[in-house]
Amino acid sequence: MARFDTNRSAEMEVFVRVVDLGGFTQAARKLRLTPSGVSKLISRLEARLGSRLINRTTRKLTLTEEGQAFYQRAVRILAEMEEAEREAASGAAPRGRLTVNSNIPFGMLHVMPLIPRFLEMHPDVTLDLVLTDTLIDLMQERADVAIRVGPLRTSRLVARKLGTSRMVVIGAPNYLARFGTPKIPADLADHRGIGWTFPRSIRGWQFKRGDRTEEAVPPPAARASDGEAARRLALGGVGLARLALFHVGPDIESGRLVPVLQNYNPGDREDIHAVYVGHTAPLPARVRAFIDFLAEHVRVSDPALKRAGDGKWKLVG
Repeated sequence: MARFDTNRSAEMEVFVRVVDLGGFTQAARKLRLTPSGVSKLISRLEARLGSRLINRTTRKLTLTEEGQAFYQRAVRILAEMEEAEREAASGAAPRGRLTVNSNIPFGMLHVMPLIPRFLEMHPDVTLDLVLTDTLIDLMQERADVAIRVGPLRTSRLVARKLGTSRMVVIGAPNYLARFGTPKIPADLADHRGIGWTFPRSIRGWQFKRGDRTEEAVPPPAARASDGEAARRLALGGVGLARLALFHVGPDIESGRLVPVLQNYNPGDREDIHAVYVGHTAPLPARVRAFIDFLAEHVRVSDPALKRAGDGKWKLVG
């Protein structure tokens, strides 16, 4: 049983500050304590837990495996304690710092245009928006919500679907004029592609062949770190790319990009989800408000591509 004379929240706060700031001296300055006082408090915490949390050297501090696990849980607990106090004091109105992580194309096209309206509705919320196509650990990055496009990994995170989008292989007119238009998936071996600098669960591009699906991919002329970079490379005529229709639909309608191999397109889709940590505790009001706002206002349709009478591709539906 925990002793009532042990201020565990204060110990957690000091430990988290030491880790975040990278040292006892920095944490002591922030907390208005002495470095020796901080060191003694961390030692007392380790003694109470029976585990070493921090490896101390003359140059830097590193977390042990137990320290890393304790840090992640402590960050979440302190945030929930702070949120509980704020909600109790404010009638659960959304307030405080909200950290949102989104993949770059979806964030630019669908999240950023909505931010002014959300902040106008909730003036006590401060938003940190991070755009990256790199998958993050919400606990480690201390993010409240992440927008993910594509298959979700099995995890303890809660997912709320925001939409879905078909995939399409596209190329710029100047690229197709130079290298020709592929007629069948096997033709991709003689083309140039735009790949990724990060691993993906599906390495090849999906095509239908009768009743089955096969993979093919052109040799990469360039690799991109995110979908927007791949789109811009495709617009520049570097090579063919396979991207979500929500991302390149306007380019197709304007003629800047041209779909290819549509007769072999299997019609596969990538789902778009907002994911968050929500199994173990009630959601903070600011997180719930943002997720509900996205679900209400994000409009990602799943149109089909059809050729118009002038031969140009159009989005239908």
